[in-house]
Amino acid sequence: MMISENQQTFSVPDNYVNLRVYGVIVDKQFKVLVSDEYHLDMYMTKFPGGAMEFGEGTVDCLKREIIEEIGEEIEIVDHLYTTDFFQTVLFNDKMQLVNIYYLARFVDEGSVICTDKKYDFDPVNGSQSFRWIDFNDLNQDIFTLPIDKKVVEIIREKQDIIFNL
Repeated sequence: MMISENQQTFSVPDNYVNLRVYGVIVDKQFKVLVSDEYHLDMYMTKFPGGAMEFGEGTVDCLKREIIEEIGEEIEIVDHLYTTDFFQTVLFNDKMQLVNIYYLARFVDEGSVICTDKKYDFDPVNGSQSFRWIDFNDLNQDIFTLPIDKKVVEIIREKQDIIFNL
């Protein structure tokens, strides 16, 4: 199968494991950052992050992804979750998806540019915007992808720990 990412096209064999790293970024006002995106001709809402590149570790991957997407540095607070069930990639049921989630926060929280509007962009593949969701409004229905929905459950279960770090 041919995949295009970041304007590069490459071949991926069947039974390939796609490793992705995401940040559950929280602020001091009990809000969680989400990424609204338009990819594969569809709208989606997910946690910020993305694919790990060959030669980097998971923490370096997440820090790189956040700098590329948002332009700001984060600090990793703790490992939150690694996929513990079988999940295929959205566009290929012969590829397994494994996501790693870290609890994180911005080094300079005040400089992050966000919007209050969902999908605050033109529907062009690669479009992206960010918004803060109040913890009380955080629910699985906000998210597009199944693993992100599972992470919302974990955030809810660990809320006292997460928001007291």
